[in-house]
Amino acid sequence: MITVGLDSGNLNTRAVVLKDGVAVGRASVLTEFDARLAAEKAFTMALANAGVKNEDIGAIGVTGAGRNMVDFADVRINEVSSAARGARFVKPDANLVIDMGAEGCRAIRLTPEGKVKNYEVNDKCASGAGTYLEAMARTLQINIAELGEYSLRHTKEVPMNAQCAVFAESEVISLIHRQESIEDIAYGIHVGIANRLVSLMLRVGVVDGILLIGGPGHNKGLVYCMEKELKKKISVSEETDYVSSIGAALYATEVERKKV
Repeated sequence: MITVGLDSGNLNTRAVVLKDGVAVGRASVLTEFDARLAAEKAFTMALANAGVKNEDIGAIGVTGAGRNMVDFADVRINEVSSAARGARFVKPDANLVIDMGAEGCRAIRLTPEGKVKNYEVNDKCASGAGTYLEAMARTLQINIAELGEYSLRHTKEVPMNAQCAVFAESEVISLIHRQESIEDIAYGIHVGIANRLVSLMLRVGVVDGILLIGGPGHNKGLVYCMEKELKKKISVSEETDYVSSIGAALYATEVERKKV
């Protein structure tokens, strides 16, 4: 059985092809201004990557902020459910999922069976989201991919008081003028985000088996600061970018099986 999962995010649209429960193809494109077009592109690229044809696909599932725009999908899944399902797929012992996207973040507590027990969402401010990290990297004039590595080379902690991305940019500029090092500023940025993420996690209940998903999972500095603040291990899957897409594909698989 072959199904496809799409994650139509505010910044990126990602697709995963599942064949008999194994991810065999992936693709990621910028969402830009047309969620449906981005989904079509990601879908086509993922199929080509997997070496399968359109007619081979049994069902398509879609999740993410733009899911209602993707009219060619067979099933639409909310972001919490797809993240939970995908998390248990990539990490069977996951009990707490931190889903950090471009515009918001959510903490999801799972039941022993992998269902959603409860969750909390921070989508009113970018201070705990990927765009905040991008804004800070831009202000420091370094690549977003380098931000975490810079923070790991810090020599001291420089407090960052501003949570708003706009005010934080001004604060970073002030710290630069004070001749604080990029490494120390980057560390202060990550400490601030980690504190906000941990507060979100505490609201759903902290347990062992924590999984960080989304693009920021590549940021080793963020993982380090979260572990330091929480005093618990934070896992990151090699599929961190595609966990929600996988969850959507798994839901599509259920839909296809019900047809049989």
